Amino acid sequence: MKAGNWKTISSEQHFANRNLEVVRDRVQTPARPDPRPWTIVHRKPAVVVAPMTRDGKIILIHQERIPIRQAIWEMPSGQIDDHNPDEDTIKDTALREVREETGYELTPHGELISLGFYFSSPGFTDERGYFFLARPVQPCAEGPHRDEGESIVDCREFSVAEIRRMIADNEIRDANTLGICATLATRGLLSLAPS
Repeated sequence: MKAGNWKTISSEQHFANRNLEVVRDRVQTPARPDPRPWTIVHRKPAVVVAPMTRDGKIILIHQERIPIRQAIWEMPSGQIDDHNPDEDTIKDTALREVREETGYELTPHGELISLGFYFSSPGFTDERGYFFLARPVQPCAEGPHRDEGESIVDCREFSVAEIRRMIADNEIRDANTLGICATLATRGLLSLAPS
């Protein structure tokens, strides 16, 4: 079997709603010719955005998350309604999520910088997330327009030093936020090195 040659032998759907689908697949992989059974959660792609103010502060939201029974600090994020979105749809979703969740928007000469994509938890889901830096941002005149399903209890600007301390003290525990911070740091867009 050649590298990259994956074959789905069978697929059985167990559950589906508008956000996800749970299937049990039997898959032949490039390294293993005998099919392996695997339960997979198919999810729509998502965006994660680091909104940065003119003075270099990052906007985080404090959101209640029912599965973990906690409110945690996170970058704004959200699912893309299209399963196979084009670049414009992905960018539009990123900007919409920032406006809706934080009440901030790009300034007239601001830029939305694509930082690539990642897989949120490839051991069980095919969900792909797209990272963006939005800078500089400013408060919207109309404020946030949060979705009914969200429970955002706070939204604040944090300095890079505060973000660094929150990561070190395990106050930021959201994988999306940790991943985008690492990406920003490796691209020289955010310094996580101690002062």
